[in-house]
Amino acid sequence: METYGKILLIAMPSFLFLVLFEKWWGWYKGRDTVRNIDMISSLSSGVTNVTKDVLGLSIAIIAYSWLVNKVAVYHIKTTWVIYVVAFMAIDFAGYWVHRWSHHVNLFWNLHIIHHSSEEFNLACALRQSITLIINPFTILLLPAALLGVPEKVIAIVGPLQLFAQFWYHTQHINKMGFLEKIIVTPSHHRVHHAINKVYIDKNLSQIFIFWDKLFGTFQPELKETPPVYGITRPVRTWNPIKINFSHLWVMMKDAWRTNNWKDKFRIWFMPTGWRPADVIEKYPVYKISDVYHFEKYDPKASRGLNAWSWLQLTMILLFISYLFGNIAAINQMDGSYIYVYGGFVFLSVYAFTELMDRNPYAIVWESLRNIFGIIIIYKQGDWFGASNTIPNLNYILIAYFIFATLTTGWFVYRHYKEDHQQLSVSI
Repeated sequence: METYGKILLIAMPSFLFLVLFEKWWGWYKGRDTVRNIDMISSLSSGVTNVTKDVLGLSIAIIAYSWLVNKVAVYHIKTTWVIYVVAFMAIDFAGYWVHRWSHHVNLFWNLHIIHHSSEEFNLACALRQSITLIINPFTILLLPAALLGVPEKVIAIVGPLQLFAQFWYHTQHINKMGFLEKIIVTPSHHRVHHAINKVYIDKNLSQIFIFWDKLFGTFQPELKETPPVYGITRPVRTWNPIKINFSHLWVMMKDAWRTNNWKDKFRIWFMPTGWRPADVIEKYPVYKISDVYHFEKYDPKASRGLNAWSWLQLTMILLFISYLFGNIAAINQMDGSYIYVYGGFVFLSVYAFTELMDRNPYAIVWESLRNIFGIIIIYKQGDWFGASNTIPNLNYILIAYFIFATLTTGWFVYRHYKEDHQQLSVSI
């Protein structure tokens, strides 16, 4: 937990710099592939994912340490070979987890957030799941366990393999010659994120593209078929927490509504998107039929809202940077404090992305977030020990919480007036 937090303190600024650089590069080249609010939504999704990981909010059904102790038939001695084997094993497991996430209804909920952006850029790479609470996939590391790869090696190589998937989420790199035959490239991954019929569920590899060629899921990018990005049943929200549970919510409602008891149970493990016949008839769900003619989610956002959203995101990044850099100290104060802190971060993301959606209830969520923050300061007499470093921080934070509540209220009122005036004009 503490080590991963320190790794993220280095990784987060690097990712943010590259995301912003891609935005500038697109503007400079006259081909901007990054919408501002969409980018903020993606970055906020990254915040929820890394916070969830640092808090350790997941349980493996089979622990890798137990697996390697039980099944290892050989123990590799050469250090560099261990790391190569670990990387290959993780990439092999990643291919199959990814494939199942695309083909099984329940598992799609673990992956929907990553495909939810209707753009394709470095920012959307940060849209990662928070719903994998119980992890059933450790068994896929059986090849590494059989060769006796130590748990600590898996723990080191795992994040590296994950971070190595970031760079190819871009439209600014064309096909890469002979590398197209070896590794996953931007061209390969553009195919993967596309909703064109010929591209759906293709190129599932994470680092080495030969898994797709070996298991029959490879598809090259075609000049005559420009990729269109997103998901065929669009989520239509900027709120990453809602997106993470959107498919699960549809399945829960379908399981409740269907009159067929068999369907109530099998819906979870049917192919992605499957719904009971009686539910489809009574409760249709919008699905994109023509990928070249549909309206992207783009609620009106003023310059003021854009600026305010960036300010809110910046504050959240400062909050989690302090968390990641002081996990041990916060745990020493009280074992529950780190989860209180995590709850504050999640509530913060939920509140300000609701405002980006122009949801009037954003003021309720923002008020709850800021009252929660003030209660933390009142109960602790501090912000998790931060006042030892920054004098008068308590007063600064309380002023910020009050200001954020008032500003959000002003935006909600303004949006209400704009929407009411637009409705009056249309009538």
